[in-house]
Amino acid sequence: VQLVESGGGLVQAGGSLRLSCTASGSFSSFSLMGWYRQAPGVERELVAEITGRGSTNYADSAKGRFTISRDKNLVYLQMNNLKPEDTAVYVCNSRAAWGQDWWGQGTQVTVSS
Repeated sequence: VQLVESGGGLVQAGGSLRLSCTASGSFSSFSLMGWYRQAPGVERELVAEITGRGSTNYADSAKGRFTISRDKNLVYLQMNNLKPEDTAVYVCNSRAAWGQDWWGQGTQVTVSS
């Protein structure tokens, strides 16, 4: 499975960004897909995830501001009302039913105050 993210960039606080993740290879539409983020000096943390059936789960910091969605081999993360503390590298994840993880290279999101 190959995962390629896009859509990161620099935005002012209060702005919005939409991240995209394109999956290819031996990708299953039943895989759990997620967005994680990692800021300098901080452990990688889950932002949001979505099952093959569309059930979602969000980190408390993302609830009410971020929306994860998927369409075939694409996974999106719509981020609204961005805050400086959302600055991080956002990484796409795909997890197979047996627990194997695949990771993308990540896309930088920088929110200025």
